[in-house]
Amino acid sequence: MEAEIAEQSTDYWSSAVSQVTDTKVYVRGYDLEDLIGQIPFTAAIFLLIRGRVPTPHEVRCLDAVLSGVLDYALEKPGTLAARFAVSANPSMAIGMSAACLSVGKHTLSTEETGRFILATHAEYRSSGLPLEEFADAKVSAMRQIKERIPGLGHPVFKKIDPRGERLKEIAVKEGVWGEPAEVYEAVHRAFTELPGKSDIPINDVGVMAAILLGLGFTPEEGTGIAVLSTLPGVIAHVSEELSAGKPIRIVPRDAARYNGVTDRDFNADRAKAGWKSPST
Repeated sequence: MEAEIAEQSTDYWSSAVSQVTDTKVYVRGYDLEDLIGQIPFTAAIFLLIRGRVPTPHEVRCLDAVLSGVLDYALEKPGTLAARFAVSANPSMAIGMSAACLSVGKHTLSTEETGRFILATHAEYRSSGLPLEEFADAKVSAMRQIKERIPGLGHPVFKKIDPRGERLKEIAVKEGVWGEPAEVYEAVHRAFTELPGKSDIPINDVGVMAAILLGLGFTPEEGTGIAVLSTLPGVIAHVSEELSAGKPIRIVPRDAARYNGVTDRDFNADRAKAGWKSPST
């Protein structure tokens, strides 16, 4: 066995995700033909990423997460990026790629929050403090170093993000809202007791991060699932843009302001910079 493992370790590529033979495709060791039509797509996603068949409770929770951020009209950077890109290069794949490239620290990505939840939970378990006392100390320490708590706040929703609240209800019902999520909530409560912070909710991305950790996904996998959840909306917007046939979307002049200088004397500034007069 040790010799076999050593031999495998020298392979340039190796993967335990899937296997293709002359007659079959196996996904995580299962015949793909057995999976087709026997488990829903959400369960197949879980199996593919986590490597095991999920329980019905886990599927219901993950299915809710995948519906949590289906779309946010034209107020999401990724949607606008997709539609701008498609207006210049009319392609579904181009539009979807542009939307994915717009995911990051300030929109949709769950991994920063996921890492924070995991690290904060570990701190709590080793602190020996009661939960609320730990949360107060954590918020105080973060304020001293001016560190933000990820997953909080929304430009529209105050106190409660209704999407996040609904996701949490389902996660609690399905037994996925675990202690790390409760510690995160305690930190949020301590934060909202600060002056001027009472209206700041845990947003949908913050709740998604907590649930995805409860389902066993890594913070990085969570971002991938968040991207996946928003792609149906991107497809719909790109399809709408393709049908509109409006080429080259721009920012209209009356919607933008130029705040630079005008009427600069190029010849004078050129000479001042040390350039010789062009030969005639």
